[in-house]
Amino acid sequence: MSAHPLAPSWLSRPDDANALAPTVWSTGSSRSASGELQIAGVPASALAAEYGTPLYVVDETDARTRARTIRESFDREFARVGSAAKVYYAGKAFLSIEVARWMLDAGLNIDVCTGGELAVALAAGADPARLGLHGNNKSLSEIDRAVGAGIGAIVIDSVIEVARVAAAAERHGRVQRVRLRINSGVHASTHEYLATAREDQKFGIPLADAAEVVALIRSHANLEFLGLHSHIGSQIFESDGFAEAARRLFDLHVALLADGPVPELNLGGGFGIAYTSVDVALPLDEIARRFADIVAGAAAERGVPVPVVAIEPGRSIIGPAGTTLYEVGTIKDVEVSVGDTGETAVRRYVSVDGGMSDNIRPALYGADYSARIAGRRSDAEPALVRVAGKHCESGDIVVRAEYLPADVHPGDLLAVPATGAYCWSLSNNYNYVGRAAVVAVRDGAAHVLIRRETEDDLLRRDAGQETP
Repeated sequence: MSAHPLAPSWLSRPDDANALAPTVWSTGSSRSASGELQIAGVPASALAAEYGTPLYVVDETDARTRARTIRESFDREFARVGSAAKVYYAGKAFLSIEVARWMLDAGLNIDVCTGGELAVALAAGADPARLGLHGNNKSLSEIDRAVGAGIGAIVIDSVIEVARVAAAAERHGRVQRVRLRINSGVHASTHEYLATAREDQKFGIPLADAAEVVALIRSHANLEFLGLHSHIGSQIFESDGFAEAARRLFDLHVALLADGPVPELNLGGGFGIAYTSVDVALPLDEIARRFADIVAGAAAERGVPVPVVAIEPGRSIIGPAGTTLYEVGTIKDVEVSVGDTGETAVRRYVSVDGGMSDNIRPALYGADYSARIAGRRSDAEPALVRVAGKHCESGDIVVRAEYLPADVHPGDLLAVPATGAYCWSLSNNYNYVGRAAVVAVRDGAAHVLIRRETEDDLLRRDAGQETP
């Protein structure tokens, strides 16, 4: 049977609408003998019954393994080219106290970009020297807290921050290590809102102005210049952009060596993951190999030593480990026009008990996701559906297009994979909905990472509520 006329060109009608694409789902995801989705040995129905829906489920072993793999791969590949690597977990992707501990246990450092993220990392027991602070508008109090805590590095994002960080370092009697974020002008092949190295945007220092700012940093006795920093975007599937950014930064890196040491080069993160079966993400060990070759080649061309390279993966570690569970509420068939043909076709809306409050990425970026019925297996024919949320916005879409069994019905559990990154982190209280709980699953057991936000929690913040 041909694809549905409303299906996007990339989405093929599956032979089996129950199948779990291994590149999209966490390594602990499978169907039981009865056909139910289970994650790390825990049935989806048991998770929903105990913790409610919507529910973020994190496959702990998957996340820990990815963290360890990327650290070991970069260690190995940069040792091969005569250098070393530092891997920072990008806490903005998803951060909780326990997840921070997983990352530290795997040998990663942690990158934070607000005082709140710094507080979480410190609450996890992180050595402040293993933390880095990012941000285009770090407040004076955030800078002071970070310096006072003994943070390992601060990424300077604007000229004004040089004096701010230097003043904080002087107050605390420290020499603060800093990096300088460079807007390299490299355009990553990604969504416009995710590309962060273009000339007209809020991050970083233009490449042409960088040498002057580095000289200003070096003029402060209580600042130590570690090196340049670049971040070209997010959800990137190829290495060409990183290679071009490295080449551009290396010319500046070599020029800066004339006036002092430049021990490191930070190339950021942004490695893509598979959200759908057609997405092809680079394996973590292949990313490490390509990065080592890129940097070593650039250093050899210019006759300088290979610097220590820092990277900041987040999505590629925690994204594939996450799955969100929903309950189906309503089913609605809507007849819509097919292009300019004058023909019509039926789009089936499957509405769930969450939406843009727990995953705003489809509305914000037009992001595509996958979905499967989680509580059972079905022999019904595949039907094209659009999974919608419950919020008062027509753009409240969870999965824009997917094939599910045609007998999907109210009360079904629905699972959306690859939601570990930028879903809870971007969650919100739109329509006064409490944020969903996050649970970790491992070896057949589950436990809460972040508890569900209740209506009482929301009302407690409202100063208009009368107190007894």
